[in-house]
Amino acid sequence: MTVPTSTRAAVLTEHGAPLELTELPLPAALEAGAALVRVSCATLCGTDVEIWSGKMSFPGMLPMVLGHEMVGEVVAAGPDTRDALGREIAVGARIGWSESTCGECYGCTVLREPVACSRRGYGFLQRSDVPPFATAGLCEYAYVVPGAAKLLLPAEVPDTWAAMAGCAAKTVLRAFDRVGGVRPGSRVVVQGSGALGLFATAVAHLSGAGSVTTVGAPASRLELAKEFGADEVVDVAGGSDAIVERVTELTGGRGGDLVLDFAGAPSIGREAVAMAAQRGRVVIVGSTGPEPTPVPLGTVMGKELTVVGSLNGDIADYHHAIEFFGSFASRMPWDRLFGSPVGLSGASERIEAMHRLDETKAVVDPRLP
Repeated sequence: MTVPTSTRAAVLTEHGAPLELTELPLPAALEAGAALVRVSCATLCGTDVEIWSGKMSFPGMLPMVLGHEMVGEVVAAGPDTRDALGREIAVGARIGWSESTCGECYGCTVLREPVACSRRGYGFLQRSDVPPFATAGLCEYAYVVPGAAKLLLPAEVPDTWAAMAGCAAKTVLRAFDRVGGVRPGSRVVVQGSGALGLFATAVAHLSGAGSVTTVGAPASRLELAKEFGADEVVDVAGGSDAIVERVTELTGGRGGDLVLDFAGAPSIGREAVAMAAQRGRVVIVGSTGPEPTPVPLGTVMGKELTVVGSLNGDIADYHHAIEFFGSFASRMPWDRLFGSPVGLSGASERIEAMHRLDETKAVVDPRLP
């Protein structure tokens, strides 16, 4: 095929406003290690919704193309373009990709933690009015920069699952890994019933938890949590004190041996510590906002809690997420997480639906009208 020189894209130009369908230029020549991909599937994340709404914002970020969970077919590749495992990426390959890292900073070289890279670059943080213009998911074609973490994808993992693995799934698996995993028979509490919370509910169940309690809203999401392995659910409508009281009751008065925050509400820290068992473990993942979140440190001390932060995930977690979906393909109704695919013209409405909590995870196929 002829290598395209421009791409259709849905561009965010104003927070809270509909995305603008426009044409963006593509690089005339591909750098070594880069690829040009025709996007076949982008799944929208809570971060996309927060950026769209303006909850997550910083000066100079707009205009931009949203979407950082995506897969597609390679239509052109620069010299020596390989995936994270060293496998050659050729034209026609199906790949997923994630954020770029520099490989040179303190985080990359001393800590050896890609998530600590000081120049970590997400495709959705690329302004769409400066080169390389189109690097995120809501494009017909996306330019995958040389430093982006790329993976050749196995045919048995569907596009939607593989796209979700690029952020939501890898974030959850890293959180479990950071806190030491699930001790068989333990009481696990998941705060949040969005895509991350539902996936975490499934991971806890599949990992041998004695009980899994999912805390969230609305009621439809909590019903879905039961399909993903929740033994009990708690609606947040009752308020913080009622939530803690109910979780404590459901855990036999002990509290959760492992409490995972995938919600990020202002009251989450206090609730997590209050509902944790003596010598319990708490992992904080969802609290990404700029506002300070109060945590009662006296309770952390008195209960001798272990509190762990976990930030997104790296290429290893991405690879583990792909393997996870392959291993547990038939164990959970994964497709229930996703909405019906729409084209770029329907992306605005799907983002708004997620903002209203009417949809768990929107799916955009830029090949559709």
